[in-house]
Amino acid sequence: MQQQLVRPAARRKPFDPAYDPVHAPNPGDGKDYAPTYWIATAGAEPEDDGPVTGDIDVDVAIVGSGYTGLSCAIHLAREHGIKATVLEANGVAWGCSTRNGGQAQISAGRLKRSQWIERWGVDVARRLHAEIAEGFELFRALIREPEIDCEPQDGGHLYIAHRDKVLPALEKETRLLNEVFGYKARMVGRDEVHRDFVRDAEARGAMYEPDGIGIHAARLAFGYLRLARRLGAKVHTASPVLGSELKGGVHHLRTPGGTVRARTVCIATAGYTSPGLHALTRHRLMPILSNSVVTRPLSQAERDELNFKARIPLTDTRTLRHYYRMLPDGRVQIGSRSAITGRDAVNPKHLALLLEGLARKFPILRGIEIDYSWWGWVDVSHDMMPRIFQPDPGQRLFYAMGYGGNGVMYSAQAGRRMAQMVAGKGGGLDLPIFTSPLPSHGLLTPFRRLGQAGMYRWYYLKDEIL
Repeated sequence: MQQQLVRPAARRKPFDPAYDPVHAPNPGDGKDYAPTYWIATAGAEPEDDGPVTGDIDVDVAIVGSGYTGLSCAIHLAREHGIKATVLEANGVAWGCSTRNGGQAQISAGRLKRSQWIERWGVDVARRLHAEIAEGFELFRALIREPEIDCEPQDGGHLYIAHRDKVLPALEKETRLLNEVFGYKARMVGRDEVHRDFVRDAEARGAMYEPDGIGIHAARLAFGYLRLARRLGAKVHTASPVLGSELKGGVHHLRTPGGTVRARTVCIATAGYTSPGLHALTRHRLMPILSNSVVTRPLSQAERDELNFKARIPLTDTRTLRHYYRMLPDGRVQIGSRSAITGRDAVNPKHLALLLEGLARKFPILRGIEIDYSWWGWVDVSHDMMPRIFQPDPGQRLFYAMGYGGNGVMYSAQAGRRMAQMVAGKGGGLDLPIFTSPLPSHGLLTPFRRLGQAGMYRWYYLKDEIL
């Protein structure tokens, strides 16, 4: 299995495959990237501003240089004339933003539109849909910027029913999208899936959404970096925030190279948010591991057999869903659930489960060579929806995270919304994702992973057996 990195790794500390954000005091201090396909094929890294090398004073400090943090820096500069300073523990976009599946969908969080209605009513759900749709258009505009060359594969998203029993619910959700939200999703039969999209052996039908784009995850992040720096932002790598203290209304962020004194702090650390980063973000997310692999390039005969016409994001209807697609160079990428703890992430049984999922969908790929294999932490909120929020009106501190695996697209809009709040132009942002904090599990926090293990067993029974 190929896991080489075509990066300037010699100057970095070794990658830690067992890193676990629930326990680690910080994500590291200049560690190398995970061995992802994206990092290996992104080309040369763009320049950043290097580590913090002394005490500095800044207007806005952004903690985390993934999609959200860089989008915030871009929009602070472009729309509000504020040049932010971004602090990154390791390399730019070291966490979620270079370990995902590269799928941009018209969603944010883990809840369906019908669940939005159950929770907040039709009016709020419609406005939330409009917010997500606006975010998708922003994302489309960003990836057209000259600094961003992320190999976009536009054309929609296919949500594939993996069993007959899920078709009625999928059909109901499709009707809801059309009748309540005016969104032109449509049902696709098994024969049409096989004829026009892909010969997925599990497919019993699918819901097609017009909006969906596959992207190269690292090239997107590095493009954001180039754009942010062109607009005047500073991006300091190998500069983890080791502690934070509020003195006289100014945040003192301690890094190995010096203290960053910031009037405003934006936290955009997603699934890599350490418990000790700040009291207002402590245990507000449930980090979930997701595995991903990329195969060798398929032969023409294999492509013909699979009829892989679709070059768009594909997901299935499992609770612990598979996300997969054909990459521009003819490889197949697929991802799904992984271990519960970082210590168990290297256990080969998790890779075996993912490869079995690949073989169920595409039997001729059973035993295919895997060129890249990695895992990463997903920022799942306890109520399955993201937040862009100022958790304490007495502090100039904001956060944006909790996308639940759907952050590739919406992180662009979330960064823009956080920039609005920083600039004091958050009027009209009255949706629940802007007006309430990330929920906590309170006294249950120490037992969350026991619950996670139990839920994984239940999800398997529900998805595969019952």
